[in-house]
Amino acid sequence: MAVRVKEACIKAAKVGYEDAAILGLCHEGAVEASISAIQTIDVDAIMRELTAKD
Repeated sequence: MAVRVKEACIKAAKVGYEDAAILGLCHEGAVEASISAIQTIDVDAIMRELTAKD
């Protein structure tokens, strides 16, 4: 479970940073965007997905 949440956080952070950089945000702004992306992760959905696979 922890590994799956960690993977989702990393993916969200990368996508959030890349999107912000494409839009022209500075490094600090892109980092803030990546943190915001992590905050939008639906951990409950990940849990349901993992539970359904068992």
